[in-house]
Amino acid sequence: MRKVLTALYSLLVYVLFLCVFLYAIGFVENLGVPKSIDTGGRSVGTVEALLIDTALLMLFAVQHSVMARPGFKRIWTRIVPEEIERSTYVLFASLALALLCWQWRPLPQPVWIVDEPLAAALLSGISWVGWLILLTSTFLISHFQLFGLSQGFARMLGRTTATEPAFVTPFLYRWLRHPLYAGFILAFWAAPHMSLGHLFFAIATTGYIFVGIWFEERDLIAYYGDRYRQYRATVGMLVPRFHSHRPRKGAAH
Repeated sequence: MRKVLTALYSLLVYVLFLCVFLYAIGFVENLGVPKSIDTGGRSVGTVEALLIDTALLMLFAVQHSVMARPGFKRIWTRIVPEEIERSTYVLFASLALALLCWQWRPLPQPVWIVDEPLAAALLSGISWVGWLILLTSTFLISHFQLFGLSQGFARMLGRTTATEPAFVTPFLYRWLRHPLYAGFILAFWAAPHMSLGHLFFAIATTGYIFVGIWFEERDLIAYYGDRYRQYRATVGMLVPRFHSHRPRKGAAH
């Protein structure tokens, strides 16, 4: 029964994540959702909106960063069974993101507007390419393990999950150390209509991404040592660095 409940919990959390993530895409793109980054919500003053939006972003950033740290995981898994630790992390992250989308206060004042049809279409296309890069990156580094399904279903299916993450650089990771984060940046910044609220969101999340990369690479160096140092020295962080030869193996997330 515990195996079944663990698998069901992981599945339900994954479905919740998918719903929230798809809504978040519509939220950023101002497309197909009742409340987006520029529309809906109670109208408030600029200062109040910035304070509320900052608090929402900080809540998401703190949750996302603290629960991802190895030290926190070692303590957390004394309370939460290891097979649902990742799903629980995904649950809290999804709830934090849902809260952000729900309580976000729009600041629709325009910062720039690109009206030329071809240029606007190009910017929108780049944003959607960013989402595609992001999604592709999750599958390159084991999508179902990243979101807890592999761990949740392992016991029920009689499988064991790898205790040591593989040190590999598939496809995009040969030229970018963090293609997932690069996808986020493209998706957030390539906007033909950039509002004040959207700009604030893009600046804050990009800053958080750089802080997150610092912590993540510190953990990877502590875990992999010189193997990751060599990978970091030869592969670009967010901008591709192409080589005339295939790089040696590096570390995926």
